[in-house]
Amino acid sequence: MKKLAAILAVTMTLTTVAACGDDSGEQSSDTISVMAPLFGTAPDPNGELQQAVQKLLGKKLQITWVPNADYNEKTNVTLASNNMPQVMVIQGDKQAAFVQAAQAGAFWDLTGKLDKYPNLKPADPTTGKNATVNGKVYGIYRVRPLLRSAITIRKDWLAKLGLPMPKTVDDLQAIAKAFTERDPDGNGKKDTYGLIVPKWPGNYASSSPYDVIETWFGAPNGWGERGGKLVPGFDTEEFITANKWLKNWVDQGWVNPDFATLDSANWNKPFVQGRGGIIIDVNVRSADLVKLFKEQDPKSFDKVALAGNLARSDGQKFSAPFPGYNGIVAIPRQKVKTEEQLDQILQVLDKLQTKEGTVLLTNGIEGRNFKLEDQYAVPLDEDNPQIKTINNDVEKAFIQLGTRASIGLSAYPPKPADEPSRQLLVQRAELATEDLKTAVHNPALGVVSDYYIRQGKTLDLIIPDARIKYLSGDITEEQLRAEIKRWYAEGGTKIAEETNELVAKLGK
Repeated sequence: MKKLAAILAVTMTLTTVAACGDDSGEQSSDTISVMAPLFGTAPDPNGELQQAVQKLLGKKLQITWVPNADYNEKTNVTLASNNMPQVMVIQGDKQAAFVQAAQAGAFWDLTGKLDKYPNLKPADPTTGKNATVNGKVYGIYRVRPLLRSAITIRKDWLAKLGLPMPKTVDDLQAIAKAFTERDPDGNGKKDTYGLIVPKWPGNYASSSPYDVIETWFGAPNGWGERGGKLVPGFDTEEFITANKWLKNWVDQGWVNPDFATLDSANWNKPFVQGRGGIIIDVNVRSADLVKLFKEQDPKSFDKVALAGNLARSDGQKFSAPFPGYNGIVAIPRQKVKTEEQLDQILQVLDKLQTKEGTVLLTNGIEGRNFKLEDQYAVPLDEDNPQIKTINNDVEKAFIQLGTRASIGLSAYPPKPADEPSRQLLVQRAELATEDLKTAVHNPALGVVSDYYIRQGKTLDLIIPDARIKYLSGDITEEQLRAEIKRWYAEGGTKIAEETNELVAKLGK
């Protein structure tokens, strides 16, 4: 109730702010105020990178860097204030407070306004639709690869046991069993297992390993059509089948025993330390693991293999895509009050997302902290304190301002440090292209139920909690099904009705 009251208070405040305007005075047209998340040390406003970005834009940047751990809280506080910036990064996927604020008129509706800005208009129509709120565009989405799900496997263990790369769920099960029972590390002990899964911090349909597996079995990705209407993916037999299959893995000991409590920050450790051999996650995790193995032994680190999404037992393949974006860059109306001012801000953002701007945000300053070699970014003088500062400013801060600052879209990928890394980089692209052909997209990603905005956070806990309890053996299949019914009884029915109405309306 406290959270709901806070959101309502924010909405009331925003309505007042939108009506009364900004009491803090006009800001110079030569300066753009920005709020963005920070993942390390805040850049010096007079530092080389910010100066280079400002030179490109012909504008000064007044950036409020907020530590990522505090960003959502700071966002809510800022939404309720009369001192909003001109440009604001909104993290996550359609947070309730932001949606309410946007619908109350606190942010510019950019629907139909981005087409004349070549670097701001959607680069992909599916992602563009995913990032909307009930048909409205309230920000420029920050591009991320649309297909990133993959399986990372201990390559050396496969070789030792004479196992091929998996193509079906049955293949992966055989590998998990072998990794548990056939001593893949050769130490003569039964101290290994197949799949490594951490305690997942997200909700249902948040691209967890569980969600990916359910998609392989044919369950909808978030929402999907059943019987002529959209239903949540967990209200399908395919969802139950997938979790019965995975529960058997747990019961057989083919999954790390601490899967319900393992901190996701420690996800890599069992893989590198030789306790587990399979990770279902984003494909770039494979590159991180190669680096860790290389740190252990620079002479013997080619121990990582990558597989794409899997077909189920009958040969049908359903791949799990991502939304294609990670948050948006939105423009509050409090400081940007007229269409003319909006156009000026959009022109600046468009210039920031040019090739030159994206390289600055993602790679840094060519000739200073990196050089270009065969279309790869090669680091320069990394031990130099000034170069370390530029690298920090890029990696921990400025990349967050990019709506196209995604490696491979406009920026330069880092040059692979070794042959295994190069092979994985090529393979990631190949697998993603192939898996996109069978991707199961969520038809409801672009809509937000009004009832969900008010009550969704409470309902979000029901299914993930029930799933973990079922896999752990704490509840039965019958009780899992009862929890799905409880989701409907406690408000899910209303969310499903509104979601169907919104999708149908947008489809007309």
